[in-house]
Amino acid sequence: MIRVLLVDDQPLIRSGFRALLDLEEDIEVVAEAADGKQALDLAREHLPDVALIDIQMPGVDGIEATRRIAADPTLAGVHIVILTNYGLDEYILDALRAGAAGFLVKDIVPDDFLHAVRVAARGDALLAPSITRKLINRYITLPLTTGVGTGVGTGLEELTSREREAVVLVAQGLSNDEIAGHMVISPMTAKTHINRAMAKLRARDRAQLVVLAYESGLAAPRSS
Repeated sequence: MIRVLLVDDQPLIRSGFRALLDLEEDIEVVAEAADGKQALDLAREHLPDVALIDIQMPGVDGIEATRRIAADPTLAGVHIVILTNYGLDEYILDALRAGAAGFLVKDIVPDDFLHAVRVAARGDALLAPSITRKLINRYITLPLTTGVGTGVGTGLEELTSREREAVVLVAQGLSNDEIAGHMVISPMTAKTHINRAMAKLRARDRAQLVVLAYESGLAAPRSS
């Protein structure tokens, strides 16, 4: 059973998402919150697998809520997905830096929404290679808009040469299969290199790995 926490200041939005989720036999909405502070309290109480958090809320907004959840070691198993009305913008990058696994636009079709919840629950990042490339091209070199950092360590010296190579390819927006082909290894070995790199760099997920790779200088944006 996938346990979900819904966080949005608009009751109608929460009820709409809940109605979809409640129809699924493998998903359970364990709590709802109207702001970021309440989200943190409920996350600690219920330990959800997935927290769907609106990016813009009064008081403690989605980015700050993400940072607080990501910073709590007891909530390491909570996979945060940011909800936004606007698609890819500079605030999404801040959310990824803060610890979000990805983002969803609120007008997403129901089947894609349910699939995304299941993907997040598995611990996979909700960043398709095409979205990663757009993120890199548009925002990866911009300064923080909210002063929020990732909270992950550098740890670059701990990476093996193959792990470094895998991280650079992740940062370029390649999928595991593409990375495997580039490195002439199996997709499972590519995934192992990536997972070990995330552990050494203390990145919560693939999304943070991309951000860290560019901010540390391990990867550099390609010239257009």
